[in-house]
Amino acid sequence: MSKIKCIIIEDEPLAVKVLADFISQVPFLQLQASFKDAILATDFLRHNTTDLIFLDIHLPKLKGMAFLKTLTNPPAVIITTAYHQYAVEGFDLNVTDYLLKPIEFERFLVAVNKVKPAEKEKQPSNENRDTKDFMFLTIQKKKVKVLFADIVYIESQREYIKIVTTKQEYISKISTHEMEELLPAHLFKRIHRSFIVAVNKIDSYTAEMVEVNGVSIPVGRGYKDILDSL
Repeated sequence: MSKIKCIIIEDEPLAVKVLADFISQVPFLQLQASFKDAILATDFLRHNTTDLIFLDIHLPKLKGMAFLKTLTNPPAVIITTAYHQYAVEGFDLNVTDYLLKPIEFERFLVAVNKVKPAEKEKQPSNENRDTKDFMFLTIQKKKVKVLFADIVYIESQREYIKIVTTKQEYISKISTHEMEELLPAHLFKRIHRSFIVAVNKIDSYTAEMVEVNGVSIPVGRGYKDILDSL
């Protein structure tokens, strides 16, 4: 089984020790590094890739949620905090799970089991995205064939996504990150943390908004450069 590479962003030494100990007990996890603030982690992520971030919310210099919003293509994220009131905002940002301190090992294991190794996600899509013109999505416990050519845009709705096509709309329980991996990169662009659009369905755009089949979709601050490549 491929190992899931992960980093810890946490300013409490005891919390870092607990997480590192938990990670060492799970054979499919590999700890790359730990950071006491998000700025140091940002520098690491500029030159390295990771599959999973364990992220505290109350960090010095840059808060956890603010840091998460700066990532244009975030890996899986598991929030670790003593404050439950941030759970809704966390799931709005497509986090994988939300662990409340003190964290129990059994609950930790449930969270990490939701994360798939990047190699497993990317391998089929890299092999087939240039030859296949469709994908199968789980819709209400049934695998439904969706043609790439029919997709207009995709919208994140917490732990679900809405796929809007020229024929109908679908709701599937899959993350935006996982969906992005299934789509041909030259046909679809992520223009916002919550939106992916079909390039050939774009009618017009500005630095703040994209018009797709009569629907106005906002452009995220960290995604404006993507439009320059259209």
